[in-house]
Amino acid sequence: VQLQASGGGLVQAGDSLRLSCAPSGSTLSRYSMGWFRQAPGKEREFVAAISRSGGRIPYADPVKGRFTISRDNAKNTVYLQMNSLKPEDTAVYYCTAAERAYVYGREYEFDSWGQGTLVTVSS
Repeated sequence: VQLQASGGGLVQAGDSLRLSCAPSGSTLSRYSMGWFRQAPGKEREFVAAISRSGGRIPYADPVKGRFTISRDNAKNTVYLQMNSLKPEDTAVYYCTAAERAYVYGREYEFDSWGQGTLVTVSS
């Protein structure tokens, strides 16, 4: 499935952003969904994931309490609400989909990856 992520941009520390992702040509309800990110010079890392039924996998420690993943199957869209952004959140954020009922946040579980949307947080 093709994934189209949007919502990235340049913000200041403390601001909020909401990323969106929609599968093209398929139905969101078929997939568990996730967000990963890759900061400059670093490896890609897990951020958040949500199961097909809407259950949330534990968030990555750096984003706990600040980021929230959600899904709206009626709108065929998954969201990542990012609050209290920090400069260290600067990264390319990737939307991912797994044709599984549940995921544990491992990269190998995800079948499809979006092109990424850049989030830049200035201090």
